Order: sequence, then structure tokens, then C-alpha cells
Amino acid sequence: MKKLLLTGLLLASACKSRTTEVMMPAPAPVATPNAPGAATPRAALDGFIGAVHAQDLQAMSAIWGNKDGPARDSKVFSREEMEQRELYLVRCLKHDRFRVIGESPAADNERAFTVELVRGTLTRVTDFYVARGGDRWYVRSANMEPVRDLCSMK
Repeated sequence: MKKLLLTGLLLASACKSRTTEVMMPAPAPVATPNAPGAATPRAALDGFIGAVHAQDLQAMSAIWGNKDGPARDSKVFSREEMEQRELYLVRCLKHDRFRVIGESPAADNERAFTVELVRGTLTRVTDFYVARGGDRWYVRSANMEPVRDLCSMK
């Protein structure tokens, strides 16, 4: 009965025409080829972990970096080596869900995030370090030791 009433109300409201202004929160900043990195440390972390989850190497390369900017623009290693490193990160940091447990200041004006990664029945907690490069933030590194066993899982 409640379903029928709700459906009727929805149909009745669909027949009326009115304009309503809805204030939506601004979308979280995301990495794009034109604007690498993220506007905040947390947005950089979320973007990077989201790119890992999606196995999106291009998005990872735009938000992975350091105080000098995105890793994809550096001459530290070749594109091929960068992609190999990204594939390794995807393999080790692959997850079904994640949760940020804490955030704190780190050396060199960086931010450290303690993150819980859940893959199936396994849960691992590791740290991610986010660096400011100009007016953008980049995930500089993750502590791989706590997730080392996940790297060999399929």
C-alpha cells in the first residue's frame, strides 16, 4: 500500500511544472590532463585511491607526484617504467573499499594519511604521504610493507 501511495505521489508531482533551485555541494576536485593533482590533500588521496580502484593508469599518473608536480611530467623515469610502477601499485593497493582512519602533518609540509584497505576478507592499514606541488597536491608515496602480501594475490 505504501509503495502504491508513493508511486502515485511521484506521478502526480511529475505532472506539475515548476522551477526549483537546488544548491548542490561542489564536486570533489579530480585529476584531469589539464589540471593534474588535486586542490586539497584529501582530494589527492581520494583521487589516487579511486584511480587505483578503477585501474586507471592515466588518472594515477596525474595525481601521483611530489613537490615538483606530477610524476608523469618528471624525467626521473621513463613512461614505460612509470606504467610498470603504476601496475605494481594497482596490484598491491587493489581494494573493495577503503577508509581514512587519520590524517596528520608530516615532514616537509606534507600530510600523512592512515588508510584501511579492505580486499575480500583481508584488511590492511597503511600510510599514504601527500605533498604540495605549487597550488596542487599529489600522492607522493605509500608504505608498501603492510600490503606486501596483497601484491602476490590475484
